Amino acid sequence: MAVEEKTQLERMIAGELYDPSVPEIANLLSKAHQLCKDYNSCKESDEEQRESILRELIPNRGVGTYLNGPIFFDYGRFTTLGDHVYANFNFTVLDVCPVTIGDNVMFGPNVSLLTLLHPLRWQERNSRQHRDGSTFDYEYGAPITIGANCWLAGNVTVTAGANIGAGSVIGAGAVVTHDIPENVLAAGVPCKVIREISEADRMNLPAFE
Repeated sequence: MAVEEKTQLERMIAGELYDPSVPEIANLLSKAHQLCKDYNSCKESDEEQRESILRELIPNRGVGTYLNGPIFFDYGRFTTLGDHVYANFNFTVLDVCPVTIGDNVMFGPNVSLLTLLHPLRWQERNSRQHRDGSTFDYEYGAPITIGANCWLAGNVTVTAGANIGAGSVIGAGAVVTHDIPENVLAAGVPCKVIREISEADRMNLPAFE
């Protein structure tokens, strides 16, 4: 029995080399970019309209999502957000592969989650032509997972294939290129574990009514 060949979209999600110019992918990309543009043009007080756009852009969402905006998603539908996820200005997600974000995750301004990869050798990376004369380039990717209760401070970049364990904090300006374990403070370029987060970090919170 012959095995059906994967579509370019299936190859993309699986992290294999794919052609992003095919209509199935190009149309999804264009639609998501338009939805992001629509969201970014909304006032913060336009709660119903913003929610309606997010419902279409990111169907896999928990409750209490708040994306300050502007936001930039390549597809949106390949990103999963847990409950009570918050993102500050300029949240960028290139979700050619699945991006999975747990509950109660906070993102500072200018955080980027980049699952997209290009070949290292220019011979494979440069644009090439279809028989009809149109151009394309081969791309691939690797998924990103961020566990529950994480905080990624401003200007953090998470690269393809990197995972961050639950409860961890990533310092401002870090570039996460590999897995970070649970419940640690990590920072730097490339991002490295500085220490565990422990009871010594406890703060005495005021009792607000």
